[in-house]
Amino acid sequence: MLMIHAEADRQTSLLDSIDSPTDLRTLPLEQLETLALELRDKIIHTVSDTGGHLAPSLGVVELTIALHYVFNTPEDKIIWDVGHQAYTHKLLTGRRKQFHTLRQHQGISGFPKRAESPYDVVESGHSSTSISYGLGIATGKSLNQDNSKVISVIGDGSMTAGLAFEGLNQAGHLDKDLIVILNDNEMSISPNVGAMSSFLNKKLTGKTVRRLRDHIEDSLMSLSSVGENILTVLRKSEESLKAFFTPGMLFEALKFQYIGPIPGHKLDDLIETLENVRDHSHGPVLVHVLTTKGKGYEPAETNPGDYHGVGPFDIATGKAKITNENISYTKIFGNTLCRMAEKDTRITAITAAMPAGTGLTEFSRQFPDRFFDVGIAEQHAVTFAAGQAMEGLRPVVAVYSTFMQRALDQIIHDVCLPNLPVTFALDRAGVVGDDGPTHHGVFDISFLRFIPNLTVVAPKDENELQQMLYSAVNHDGPVAIRYPRGAGIGVSCEEPEKCLETGRGELLREGDDLLLLPIGNRVYPALEAAEGLEKLGVSAAVINPRFIKPLDNELISHWARKTGRVVTVEDNVKKGGFGSAILQMLAELHLNIPVRLLGYGNTFIEQGPQQTLWKDAGIDTAGIINGALEVMKK
Repeated sequence: MLMIHAEADRQTSLLDSIDSPTDLRTLPLEQLETLALELRDKIIHTVSDTGGHLAPSLGVVELTIALHYVFNTPEDKIIWDVGHQAYTHKLLTGRRKQFHTLRQHQGISGFPKRAESPYDVVESGHSSTSISYGLGIATGKSLNQDNSKVISVIGDGSMTAGLAFEGLNQAGHLDKDLIVILNDNEMSISPNVGAMSSFLNKKLTGKTVRRLRDHIEDSLMSLSSVGENILTVLRKSEESLKAFFTPGMLFEALKFQYIGPIPGHKLDDLIETLENVRDHSHGPVLVHVLTTKGKGYEPAETNPGDYHGVGPFDIATGKAKITNENISYTKIFGNTLCRMAEKDTRITAITAAMPAGTGLTEFSRQFPDRFFDVGIAEQHAVTFAAGQAMEGLRPVVAVYSTFMQRALDQIIHDVCLPNLPVTFALDRAGVVGDDGPTHHGVFDISFLRFIPNLTVVAPKDENELQQMLYSAVNHDGPVAIRYPRGAGIGVSCEEPEKCLETGRGELLREGDDLLLLPIGNRVYPALEAAEGLEKLGVSAAVINPRFIKPLDNELISHWARKTGRVVTVEDNVKKGGFGSAILQMLAELHLNIPVRLLGYGNTFIEQGPQQTLWKDAGIDTAGIINGALEVMKK
């Protein structure tokens, strides 16, 4: 496979000549295979430097070429579900010269972004939205008497979400012109699960189906007039025959015309099929395309899950260029949960299609009967956990902060209202770096702290994370633990774990002039800021609140009175966040004390290294010092 990479390295003239899909459509069909090699080479080289979603983008190179070759984009709309597979799309739509800035601070996004290009129809980042988006656009076009096409590209993993079926169901009912491309590679971030995935995997290639049909026709024609009569009946029910032998049965039941499965790396088949759909289909159509995730780069083909999202890596070996010696918060979570589950058989682990990303791979191996991957279905995950809790279990739901936004109603209605002992492990809370605004977990404090019965905590380091996890599982009510992406501080972890007293913070440093109230991963930068302030003649007390809800009112209010000034620091938006909770608490206690809130403003945050984003928001050590000095001036 690396030989393909070397071959493309010697010839890049085709890609260099394409600044838009209009240029692409001037190429003869026989040159498109060479273009596909060049695109893969460009993607591999760039992602090896910048990091990114390698395997998904390599899997759809030919499909992307065919879509832009056949359809008149941007008048025809291509909607990428999730959007992490859109690197070829970016290269073909005018961003070739900026592609080296992929996912970099102030560079081009790793996902479709409307502000970047008229070819990017929606802001993609979360899964299973493309069909609903597409149907809305198609309905708008119909009302505006616009006959251009709408194409929604969705992966088989994203098909496990209820939102996708809600869109399919209404699309079949409305009978609007909508083309859905099912990109079926049998894998999302982790191997797909569920009945839907099993159904889709019962597939025959289009070639096999055609060969079977030809064989039946030949056999029946040999039976003279009787066979011809039977064949006439079969031809009338060809759709039923096709549905019997392929997964089309489900989509036909939803009133979609089903086409496929077709090979996703054969450009001639793809282009011919898409042209037929473009010119002859009316109403909703689903084209089932079989692709290989990581196609063209052997390490990614062999281990597509490991190369779904990668940091910079060495192309020859596939190994990461950058390593951190400190263990990650994700790993600490997974190790601690395994250790706890050995002693407590009530513990179960639930994730939404991300066992590796949330640190649950080892748990799934050690406790397969107590591990549940529900697919891309966060809403179901939460209510499923509620049901387990009703039966005396202690379920732990591990989901990225940004994806837990999708299940807010279930958290409120199904878990917190009945006050069930479900633990929510919110990985990647705060800014996550290069994935950008769709993936930053900077809203969870704001959308969780108003919910009755829910305890919300944030650890300052790895050791505190494991203590909080132990405390949460043994708490008789729901608990959410938010912790950041990346490596921990490097502290040693105590064993055995112990329960923390609910609603009790810890005083880390005494001071006379002001109180620093950092939460979670901002505690250590605040301690460093306190040392810096001391050199400037300012005595700062530092409290680690631990609990966002309930707050340690007694400890915090005592030191707020003593110092007379407060600075809060959080890796979250300020509106409705931790600082807002402190303001509310002080107001309720009738304490008129100056408070400075440090966090993110009321805006979406672009991609960039975590350290850069913390600095820009003024929540790194230097920013905390500056914020404290401003409060001192007042």
